[in-house]
Amino acid sequence: MPIRILTFRLSMASARRSRISFGNRRASGRSDCGRQHSSYGDHSQLGGLLTNEFRTLESHSAEYFGDTRDYWWNPDYIALIGRRLDFDRVHDVLDVGCGVGHWTQVLAPALPADAQVIGVDRDPLWIDKATERVAARAMAHRFQYRVSDAQTLPFPDSSFDLVTFQTLLIHVADPGAVIAEMTRVTRPGGLVLVSEPNNVATSLVRHSISFNDPVEEILAGVQLQLTCERGKAALGEGNNSVGDVVPGLFVASGLTDVVVYLNDKTNPFLPPYSTPEQRALLVERQDFEARDFWIWSREDTRRYFLAGGGVEARFDALWASVTGGVERWEKAVADRTYSHPGAAINYLVAGRKAAG
Repeated sequence: MPIRILTFRLSMASARRSRISFGNRRASGRSDCGRQHSSYGDHSQLGGLLTNEFRTLESHSAEYFGDTRDYWWNPDYIALIGRRLDFDRVHDVLDVGCGVGHWTQVLAPALPADAQVIGVDRDPLWIDKATERVAARAMAHRFQYRVSDAQTLPFPDSSFDLVTFQTLLIHVADPGAVIAEMTRVTRPGGLVLVSEPNNVATSLVRHSISFNDPVEEILAGVQLQLTCERGKAALGEGNNSVGDVVPGLFVASGLTDVVVYLNDKTNPFLPPYSTPEQRALLVERQDFEARDFWIWSREDTRRYFLAGGGVEARFDALWASVTGGVERWEKAVADRTYSHPGAAINYLVAGRKAAG
């Protein structure tokens, strides 16, 4: 779900139950798996729609660029944000760490019809895919994409009315440097707008199976996720709950009129699981199960756990606790008794560059 920046959001299940839940986890990981197989059969397509054509790729965030990301935001909420932040004054937009372009393509209906968007990403593959995506959606006249690193943007000072991203800082070692660079290329009076999550909070979101789990089990899952987040940050790969500190980073970068909102979108998974959004969530969860994938792959989870101070002798048991319970979930889904609220903390933070 779209952290997203949220972002989805994606966005975003609980630690202990994440393989049997459908929350909004705005995290990403690299898969070292090849073609997936599942007891549910081939779910690479559902209802004629490809759920995640990128999921086997080694490029960053591939597991989170599927159809579920299209459901990270309510369109009327984006329209409301556009009115609050005066999007009608925006003509030149920069999307930093754009991936395949989800975020500014979501913003596009709230922007003026003549607004032009440039997206940058460090991975050439995502630049190619973003270009293909806007062409397929008849939006190529408004979007262009190029390869660039977020901390060394190839644009002069004061180039854009709006500089934005979704779930970028969860991947970077120095979030403050990225915000400062974004501020540099923003015009005086222009807007910096970012979406980032607190992902560890979702480890406490209950669902119909886990609601009465023992307190010790719940806290063990929270501890595992928090330890991994700390370890990931210690390795210079970003903190998955960085959204908590983004408002302070805006102030430190000299941005003014800083406002903080919460994304109002959840991704509930409710019987009979028949909406396009719920079917996309179902296939994503089944795919993660088939690949023994949590928030990250097992290899990356172990690496982050140890870097965060975790004890290696405990890892196998903790991994089993967050990837187990599949049989209970399968039965509950088959019986149409499983439900999940799909809640997440996904911040939307905005600030303006001082005029003059």
